Amino acid sequence: MTDNSSTPPAGAQPDAQNAAPRLSILTQYVKDMSFENPRAPGGLGQGQPRPEIQIGVDTRAQAVADGHYEVSIELNVEAKSGETTVFLLELSYGGVFALANIPDDSLQPLLLIECPRLLFPFVRRIVSDVTRDGGFPPLLLDPIDFVTLYRRRLQQAQQQGQDGGAAPTAEA
Repeated sequence: MTDNSSTPPAGAQPDAQNAAPRLSILTQYVKDMSFENPRAPGGLGQGQPRPEIQIGVDTRAQAVADGHYEVSIELNVEAKSGETTVFLLELSYGGVFALANIPDDSLQPLLLIECPRLLFPFVRRIVSDVTRDGGFPPLLLDPIDFVTLYRRRLQQAQQQGQDGGAAPTAEA
């Protein structure tokens, strides 16, 4: 005869799975994108010197519902040859994440480090495709150290706090 009772074995914690931290990506999307190629078609020649490329990255997070957060990567790419702009790319790529059972002290680092890490491969592909479709060699972004970006943000917030300014935080 088999025992069909639903009583957990001694020492088992029936709510352990419910209390485990969880992170799920619900959706991701391009929020805003702009690509400017001001020298086309003249600037697309093979004999052109390699442009200097400046890349700016920022991350943002905000609560959109109970346990749901929108995280976005804001990327600005400017390619210049001397003083002449070769191309400009601005991309805001976002995702909505469902978080559960995350300790308060871990929420902001999770939103501004781990969530952007999950979005970054898609940002990298979009940048590569757009620059290639713009007539340039694909721009392959190097991996971004979101930990350093987060620490820099914390340092800036501390400095602004010491200077009497408001400290920037993720809206979580």
